[in-house]
Amino acid sequence: MSEFSLGPKARAAGYRLRGFDSVGSTNIEAIAAAAAGDPGGIWFAAREQTAGRGRRGRQWVNPHGNLAATLLIIPDVDPNLSATLGFVAGVALKSALADILPRGLVKIGLDGADALAGEARVALKWPNDVLADGAKLAGILLEASKSPEGKHAIAVGIGVNVVSAPVGLPYPATSLADLGVSRTTEDVFLALSEAWVDAFSLWDDSRGVAAVLDQWRGAAAGIGSPVAVNQNGDVLRGIFETIDGAGRLIVRSDDNRRVAITAGDVHFGATASARS
Repeated sequence: MSEFSLGPKARAAGYRLRGFDSVGSTNIEAIAAAAAGDPGGIWFAAREQTAGRGRRGRQWVNPHGNLAATLLIIPDVDPNLSATLGFVAGVALKSALADILPRGLVKIGLDGADALAGEARVALKWPNDVLADGAKLAGILLEASKSPEGKHAIAVGIGVNVVSAPVGLPYPATSLADLGVSRTTEDVFLALSEAWVDAFSLWDDSRGVAAVLDQWRGAAAGIGSPVAVNQNGDVLRGIFETIDGAGRLIVRSDDNRRVAITAGDVHFGATASARS
């Protein structure tokens, strides 16, 4: 079995790596490392995750052959700006996966979330998903903790469906294998480790947040399209206008209010328009 490895840019930038065949959760490994005093800049990568979790405490299914990876970062920035690392991860993932996927005709996703006018197969869905041909291919989860010195530590968790996608979800999901791409978990991680270096350099200790958000918007699914945002059972419908300088989703509601959303489950297209 081949081993995980960092790309040359990642090694030159000083990143470190711990690889696993199977692990409970790469985010938990990263948080434990922070608590033990690790200075950050270390990746945890696994082919299988048995106790993974997604946003809002949901389970993240990661069978053997899919990628679970977490990067521990201890940035010396305002903790409120650390949340924008999720957009850094999105930009990096989009770049890595776009290089892996062959160019081709973009299919229409069941959720209508591929509204990039046929420009690319990979798109970013607010707040933390990466889509391929309109279906979820990867997800991002940021978790905060503290180092022994009280510094703000961020676990940037990333999951990619390499060999299989979960079924029975309320939204379409896909994998690289479903898309006809035969790549190993190690291949995907290598590409991600390299793409992260560029995206994180653009972020520049939060000084480049605006530039990162510009790149994110350029790859965003659904801008200008109908959107429905479910916030704990309350559904807001309208048009997805943009994301603002803080990374909030800006919706022009059906009653013509301009609403800033900080969290919620987002649906586009026909799904957004359904009233049932």
